[in-house]
Amino acid sequence: MGRSVVLAGAGRCDGCRLPPRWCVCGALPPVATALAVDVLMHRREQWRPSSTGALIQRVVERARCHVYRPEAGTRDCAILPPSIQRPGHELWILHPRGESLTGALPLAERSAPLAVLLLDGSWTEAGEMLRIVERTGRDSTHQGAGFESWAAVRCVRLQMPGPGRYWLREQTQPGHASTAEALLAVFESVGDAAAAARFRLHFELHVYATLRSRGRKQLAESFLESSPLRAEIPNFLEALCVCRPEIDPQR
Repeated sequence: MGRSVVLAGAGRCDGCRLPPRWCVCGALPPVATALAVDVLMHRREQWRPSSTGALIQRVVERARCHVYRPEAGTRDCAILPPSIQRPGHELWILHPRGESLTGALPLAERSAPLAVLLLDGSWTEAGEMLRIVERTGRDSTHQGAGFESWAAVRCVRLQMPGPGRYWLREQTQPGHASTAEALLAVFESVGDAAAAARFRLHFELHVYATLRSRGRKQLAESFLESSPLRAEIPNFLEALCVCRPEIDPQR
């Protein structure tokens, strides 16, 4: 059954954005971490149910999402939203052309708290936002950007660990990863193993349930074969796959 048929007329949960039949909001506890996480989400991405930026905001404690809305014909889009500011933090802005990061200090050993800024959108949209980040992120004194309040600003790239697991969209470029997988790489690079393990479960469940909601049962089962979900939440998965009455999405 095609995606358009599966989702036709379906309401969505206000939390996980899935049809109520496939709601996963109660499956796992939130992700606790000392890392401050911000997502710069393209205005179009906020309406896409598969967005992992929205997933991050929902499941990671203290995570914030800022919608990128450039105004045509103005220069306002050259400035990052002031709401991104976290005074006194060291900021990592992730993008593929940043400096390679190896041997990062664990969170507990840092002199300044660490924050990360992730770009969320299609590759074209992320490239659009990247141009703004490059204009402001490389200069901590850029007027109006608010970077003067940060302890330090770095544009960095991280090595993605293994093949991508974001089976909801086709990855056309080697090394490209979803926003959630980029955050996983950050957790692992700074030694936050507990946050990485918990967030990986949230991410994998998001992918699996979305595939099921699209009617892609066979692909979803293939995804589960190499997923930690079966070992970690077998009872929830079993209950999720049992036919249930529709739940009011406004609950």
